[in-house]
Amino acid sequence: MIKFFRKIRFDLMETGKTAKYLRYALGEIVLVVIGILIALQINNANENRKLRNQEVHYLINLKTDLQLNIAELDKYITVRNSRIASANYVLEYFEGKPLTDLNAFAFHTTNIYIWQKFTQQDNTFQELTNSGNLALISNESIKNGLLNLQALYKKLKNEEEHFRYDAETLLYEPSYGVLDLNPIVKNYTYQVTNGKAGENIALPRANYETMLQDLKQKNGFVMAVYEFSVMNAQFDEMKALCTEIIAAIDMELSYDTAK
Repeated sequence: MIKFFRKIRFDLMETGKTAKYLRYALGEIVLVVIGILIALQINNANENRKLRNQEVHYLINLKTDLQLNIAELDKYITVRNSRIASANYVLEYFEGKPLTDLNAFAFHTTNIYIWQKFTQQDNTFQELTNSGNLALISNESIKNGLLNLQALYKKLKNEEEHFRYDAETLLYEPSYGVLDLNPIVKNYTYQVTNGKAGENIALPRANYETMLQDLKQKNGFVMAVYEFSVMNAQFDEMKALCTEIIAAIDMELSYDTAK
C-alpha cells in the first residue's frame, strides 16, 4: 500500500502536476490523521470497556458484601433486643420485685454479660481503598453511600467501646466480687442449649440478693438498656443505607444490561 501511494506521488511529480500533487499529499496527510484518530478511539474504547468491566466486578462484589451486612445487622438487632429485654427484666428485681425464679434471673443477668461487637462485611470496599481503585466507582451516590456507611460504622465502634467500659466498670468488676460464676455459667449453658450442655445446677440465692443491693450494678443494667438501644438505632441506620446503596448498584448495573 505504501509503495502504491509512493508511485502515485512519483507519477504526479514526473508529469509536473504540482498542484495535483499538493492536493494529493494533503489528502494523504488527512487520511493518516483520520487513521490515527480512529485507532486512538478504538484504543480508548477498549480501555474504557476494560475499566467498566472492572467497575462492574467491584459493584457486584459490593452488593454481595452489603447483602451480608444486612443479614448480620438483622441478627444483631434481634440479639440486642433480647439484651434490652433481659436488662429490663433484671431491673424489675432491683426495683423490689421478689426474687422467686433464680434460673430465669440468672439467665437474664448472664445474657447481658455475654455480648459481642459487630464486625462489618466490607472486604470489597477495603480492597478498593487500599488499591486506590475507589475512583473506578463512577456513580457518586454509590461512592458517597459507601463512605457514609464507613462513617456510621466508626460511630458504632465508638458506642461499643463506651458500653465495654461501662460493662467492665458497672457490671463485670462488681459482680465478680459477689457472684460465683461457675454454677451460673453451667446453668446458663444448660438453658441456652436445652440441656445438651452445661448443668442444671442450683444457684446461690444469697449471692444474687447481695447483688440486688448494689447500686453500681443496677446502673450497669440501666446503661445496658440505654446503650443497646442506641446501638440498635445505629444498626437500623446502617441497614437503611445498605439498602439504598444496593438499589443504586442495581440501577447502575441495569445500564449495562440495557445495552
